[in-house]
Amino acid sequence: MTDGACLHIGSISTVKGPKRNECEDCVKIGAHWVHLRTCQQCGVTRCCDSSPNQHASKHAQASKHPVIASAEPGERWLY
Repeated sequence: MTDGACLHIGSISTVKGPKRNECEDCVKIGAHWVHLRTCQQCGVTRCCDSSPNQHASKHAQASKHPVIASAEPGERWLY
């Protein structure tokens, strides 16, 4: 990664992409999402903070997995 990146992001050597282009949690409850994010520790894909249920943030808080990547086509970033 780049100089000055936090240790969590700096430890990512291969970016995980989504296995499916859907938020599994939203599918289970029949909800919709705005954008998708993929956890870089375990690889689950969940919905973003602009989505009504914010499943990616809930996953990060519950699991303590600190880094996500955009799962949107054409976007390449980590947070």
